[in-house]
Amino acid sequence: MATAIRLARGGAKKRPYYRIVVADSRSSRDGKFIEKIGTYNPMLAKDDENRVKFDADRAKHWLGEGAKPSDRVARFFEAAGLLEAKTRNNPNKAKPGQKAVELAEEKKAKAEAAAEAAKEAAEAPAEEAPAEEAAAE
Repeated sequence: MATAIRLARGGAKKRPYYRIVVADSRSSRDGKFIEKIGTYNPMLAKDDENRVKFDADRAKHWLGEGAKPSDRVARFFEAAGLLEAKTRNNPNKAKPGQKAVELAEEKKAKAEAAAEAAKEAAEAPAEEAPAEEAAAE
C-alpha cells in the first residue's frame, strides 16, 4: 500500500486547522487515515512553538516504511531535521506578472513620447530665435 504523510483540513470556514496524518495515498484529503502524527495551525504566529507539532519518532518510523511526505509536510520535517533540505528552484517566481509587464510597457511608451516632445520643443525655439533676431535688425 502506498502511504503518504499529508495534511487533513479541519476547522471552520476561513479558520483552517490541519492534522498531519499518515494515509493511503488513494484516500481523500479529509477522509480515512491510518494514524495522526501531529497538528499544524497556520493561524498562529510563525515563531509560535504550537504552530507545528508532530511526533518525530512516528514520523521517522513512517518515513522508514516508505511513506512519501507532501511538500508542506516535507518542509516541516526539514525544519525539524528529519529530512535533508532539498534545494528548490523556481526561476519564474521573480518574474513580474502579465499585468505588471503591460503597465511597465505603457509607462515606458509614455516616457518615450514625453522625451520626444521635450526634444522637439527644445529644437523648435532654437530654430525660431535666429529668425526673430534677423527681424529685429
